[in-house]
Amino acid sequence: MNYQPEPTYTHGAPEKTGVLLINLGTPDTPRREAVRRYLKEFLGDPRVVEMPRAIWWLILNGIILNVRPKKSAAKYASVWLKEGSPLRVYTEKQTALLQGYLSQRTKAPFVVDYAMRYGNPGIPDVLRKLREQNCQRILIVPMYPQYAASTTATVCDIVYSELLQMRNTPALRTIKHFHDHPGYIKALANSINDYWMKNGRPEKLLMSFHGLPKHMLDKGDPYHCECQKTARLLAQQLGLKPEQYAVSFQSRLGNKEWLKPYTAATLKELGRQKLKRLDVVCPGFVADCLETLEEIGLEGKEEFQHAGGGEYHYIPCLNDRNDWMHALTDLVLDNLHGWLIAPDAAELEQGRLMALGMGAKK
Repeated sequence: MNYQPEPTYTHGAPEKTGVLLINLGTPDTPRREAVRRYLKEFLGDPRVVEMPRAIWWLILNGIILNVRPKKSAAKYASVWLKEGSPLRVYTEKQTALLQGYLSQRTKAPFVVDYAMRYGNPGIPDVLRKLREQNCQRILIVPMYPQYAASTTATVCDIVYSELLQMRNTPALRTIKHFHDHPGYIKALANSINDYWMKNGRPEKLLMSFHGLPKHMLDKGDPYHCECQKTARLLAQQLGLKPEQYAVSFQSRLGNKEWLKPYTAATLKELGRQKLKRLDVVCPGFVADCLETLEEIGLEGKEEFQHAGGGEYHYIPCLNDRNDWMHALTDLVLDNLHGWLIAPDAAELEQGRLMALGMGAKK
């Protein structure tokens, strides 16, 4: 086994704790070739699409990657920000804010960074960067509130595979989920109430989560149950009655049965009911992206109103809200318990001098 070269070590340098936020990913640009590269990596993951590899390879390379990139590129272009991809822009802001919030609450040396499971910056590159900064402990924070094998678990896959190539591996912790974290639920409720204070209230609130094939639920994936719990807790926090909200699942791919009810079908049905106003929120995303801004914000509005519905409002994700960042800080600190011990300067210097006395290099 040829291990990766170890970073240069300096005796007496304080050990740091790394916090790595990981989101799904995004193409580098809203252009066909960039989108194609991204989709090939994303849809090529066996955790994302569970079917015989040979059959899926033919479908992916023979059909999807020849048809979908052009259409997806146009969709990305419709929501692209001047600073870049919305998901990357908001994740960068969350990373910077978390660094600041943690600095206010601990003096222990730490580093906060982010990576994308698919696309750039990649997880292996950022893990190496953290090790070069002497991070001997790393907390992995998948930015998926609800656990699924096709999201959180695939983050763990690549993190652990990277550790296989290291000679001196860091201590590692991962956050599995935070679908019922009180701070996360409260931040969601605050964001919705803030929106309603400015724009009035709807007849119904639709909570749309990313969908998964139903066979994943049948095989034991807890995602569906965690989505339902998030929705129930959020409705309770908002004081909503059962008839005032609904839950649905978006982004269906292919012809197999996925988690129901489907968001598209729900929007059409609510439109046919001549609902005067519908608000939609996506509690499975902590940062706005193509799925929220384009699929829900634009396509969803067209489907609802084309079916006869009235006003349609998409309520943005938590993004860089202060209450969400405080909740994320709490979540991270809870999972760093026992790790954030500030080094004593005198002990560090004593250790460095002892090492030098034993012949260590400066």
